Amino acid sequence: MLLDLFTKIEETKLNSPTSAYVHIPFCRRRCFYCDFPVAVVGDRSRGENSDRIATYVDTICQEIAVTPALGKPLATVFFGGGTPSLLSASQLTQIVEALSKHFGINADAEISMEIDPGTFDFNQLQGYCQAGVNRVSMGVQAFQQELLQLCGRSHSVIDIWQAVEIIRQVGVPNFSLDLISGLPHQTIEQWQESLSKAVEIAPNHISIYDLTIEPVTAFGRYYNPGVQPLPTDDTTALMYRQAQQVLTQAGYEHYEISNYAQNGYQCRHNRVYWENRPYYGFGMGATSYVQGQRYTRPRKTKEYDQWCAEYQAANGVLDCPPTPADEVLLETLMLGLRLKTGVRLLTLQQICDEPTLRRILQCLQPYQKQGWVDVEDGYMRLTDPEGFLFSNVILAALFEKLS
Repeated sequence: MLLDLFTKIEETKLNSPTSAYVHIPFCRRRCFYCDFPVAVVGDRSRGENSDRIATYVDTICQEIAVTPALGKPLATVFFGGGTPSLLSASQLTQIVEALSKHFGINADAEISMEIDPGTFDFNQLQGYCQAGVNRVSMGVQAFQQELLQLCGRSHSVIDIWQAVEIIRQVGVPNFSLDLISGLPHQTIEQWQESLSKAVEIAPNHISIYDLTIEPVTAFGRYYNPGVQPLPTDDTTALMYRQAQQVLTQAGYEHYEISNYAQNGYQCRHNRVYWENRPYYGFGMGATSYVQGQRYTRPRKTKEYDQWCAEYQAANGVLDCPPTPADEVLLETLMLGLRLKTGVRLLTLQQICDEPTLRRILQCLQPYQKQGWVDVEDGYMRLTDPEGFLFSNVILAALFEKLS
């Protein structure tokens, strides 16, 4: 009996999350392509002067305090949004201290924060770093003023360069920059310019996202996928190949479908997702994956507040079933094949039987012949860039084969 109990405790520790995602939903305005759970507060509201933001921070800390801590300190924390840089430094400190008090945070933890140009100054960013932030991810999206306005972004090109200078002055040890390809009216020449300017800035990490038209967004009302003024599929594929060529030649490793990093600067937190490892989630619309339970919180403030009250009353017990084994397999494939390293065959053997693994390998054979997939050295992986470009085709075939 005691041995069984000890074994269960050790298994729990082994599967204990060591990462936490914290969602900060506040934005000055909603970008025209965005379908994230956000709360628009306008240009004047910030953490220092908004009771709404202050109340939300308190609620987040209450959610953290009631969540069962499963035994290991945090190795990564990620503040996403929304626009986390609308928080005051003291509010960010409040959340970091709540996490540290309840879970513990490793001395060498990666603590990331999304920031937008024009939403922070030197003292503010320095305050974030003093609170423990050692990695910032800045949403630039484009270096052309007309494209920023077309997207509904609240910052200007001038704001971008001022923000870069502040990051350099503060001395943030790890800096990531985001760009979006496939925007309406975006040309190959504009995309080349954005890539060149990103390389000129030389952040440690660059994320390249291809625009997705979501039905509930302003872009979803304005545009139809594949129809002008959106670039054609051939043009967006050319943009993808162009980014891969420019950034790898500049010394960045293309380690994930949308992500490039200098040596030693891969995003440790996001690898937790891609490797389908457990993590805590906090805040409106945040997803957690703990003890086999994947759960997404309500996307609207009122419903999230009500959920938090019920969560506290239940002492942090989530009322949702564990993720079924077939979904775990599909998630492992969908997420793991985003990585350059791919999915380890041994990992698949641990979550599916031999006949299922044979079906997976059989399904991939045509794509191996096309040069989109490699299966070697105990891994299956997509090739760069062609396999990554056609990942949706490959994953659709796998899902159909396994459903």
